[in-house]
Amino acid sequence: MDHEKVIVIDFGGQYNQLVARRVRECNVYCEIYSYKTDIAQIKAMNPKGIILTGGPNSCYEADSPTCSKELFELGVPVLGLCYGAQLMMHVLGGKVEKAPVREYGKTEVMVDTSSPLFTGVSENTICWMSHFDYISKAAPGFNIVAHTADCPVAAAENQEKGLFAIQFHPEVLHTQEGTKMLHNFVRGICGCEGTWRMDSFVENTVKEIREKVGNGKVLLALSGGVDSSVAAGLLSRAIGKQLTCVFVDHGLLRKNEGDEVEEVFGPNGQFDLNFIRVNAQDRYYGKLAGVTEPEHKRKIIGEEFIRVFEEEAKKIGAVDFLAQGTIYPDVVESGLGGESAVIKSHHNVGGLPEDLQFELVEPLRQLFKDEVRACGLELGLPYEMVYRQPFPGPGLGVRCLGAITRDRLEAVRESDAILREEFQLAGLDKKVWQYFTVVPDFKSVGVRDNARSFEWPVIIRAVNTIDAMTATIEQVEWPVLMKITDRILKEVKHVNRVCYDMSPKPNATIEWE
Repeated sequence: MDHEKVIVIDFGGQYNQLVARRVRECNVYCEIYSYKTDIAQIKAMNPKGIILTGGPNSCYEADSPTCSKELFELGVPVLGLCYGAQLMMHVLGGKVEKAPVREYGKTEVMVDTSSPLFTGVSENTICWMSHFDYISKAAPGFNIVAHTADCPVAAAENQEKGLFAIQFHPEVLHTQEGTKMLHNFVRGICGCEGTWRMDSFVENTVKEIREKVGNGKVLLALSGGVDSSVAAGLLSRAIGKQLTCVFVDHGLLRKNEGDEVEEVFGPNGQFDLNFIRVNAQDRYYGKLAGVTEPEHKRKIIGEEFIRVFEEEAKKIGAVDFLAQGTIYPDVVESGLGGESAVIKSHHNVGGLPEDLQFELVEPLRQLFKDEVRACGLELGLPYEMVYRQPFPGPGLGVRCLGAITRDRLEAVRESDAILREEFQLAGLDKKVWQYFTVVPDFKSVGVRDNARSFEWPVIIRAVNTIDAMTATIEQVEWPVLMKITDRILKEVKHVNRVCYDMSPKPNATIEWE
């Protein structure tokens, strides 16, 4: 797309997506690239600014991720964060070494507010530190513009060359004025005008879809979730009846969800779309029988999606494109958008077969989840649909832990329905970003009908997040939890125990698999 861009160079930091997300909150488009990206490719992108992420290594060690001095000589403002700051100093002649005192957590930082990076920031501000190494000597030409009690160079700058290094993490919410600092960099120092807005994204994307598709026919994998629904809205606006939406009911959906999807998108629904429902439950159960490894399950589900589409395409006739609701975190978490390790393969990214018969159309590939929702509202989709409970592409297949069996899958489905019903009655459906149950493949001893039972546990998970990069645990009131527990134990077969997952992200991910 033709718009101003800031690029994030990823050195393996856990917050790489969060950095990009915070930049976009400044209405500036941002993408993530590996530190291995060739300098000529970076030049060709003509970025307005460059941000170097944190990372787990020590920049002075021989095998650590690094960059060339040329990166700092492009005439483009560069902001180094944590490891990125240390690397900037190291490459340009400063000194980085093991810190005598490790800083971790919320830390008071004293800043020089005359620095353009700290315009409007409090002189004493709370920031998030996480480092073993520290900058013991700034590189020649740099002025120190922030420090802490234990860190003499918490920030340094060379204004003449547009180079800025900060030891802390402005992208995390724990840094109280971090968004202001990033805004100062991308809008002030880089001179970005802030043209990344959802109305222009929709307009530009509709135009791009029309140009790419032409008179071709498009198949869309429609799950009824937020991503695929918004993708359907964009494609419908762009190409109308050239689009056929294929809804694959793989038997891994939530209770009654297949019928609800058909009601919304089918012939009598609100969308003017070609709609096909494929009932493929038995086919999926057969393919997944005995498979326990999460990545293997995801890849099977992903490949089987494509095979179903190929079969439907043959029935329809000539089909030129496959459309998917792939979003940016799918790409990055699958190891395709930066340098961080694969977190989990997404069925629409890591699970695609090599002999794919279609050209892909992925209109949401650039967007984070909250941007997808904003896009949906811009398209005029119903609020209830846009803010529907997030649901993974592989469905309950990743919430039925271990080898999938029909009876345990049914336990997941029924317990999830109870949880959603009770959260709605308690008003938690509007307060909690994502909530669901999982049923692991192990049993514990209990008592049922005055006799020993040996049955599964149900684990409840409820989290809040802004962008799905980090997540906190919802503190559900005790009477609500007890009511949910009582109902699950009474109404769900083969379950004798209910647990509540207290793990934030990180260290855990939102989903279990």
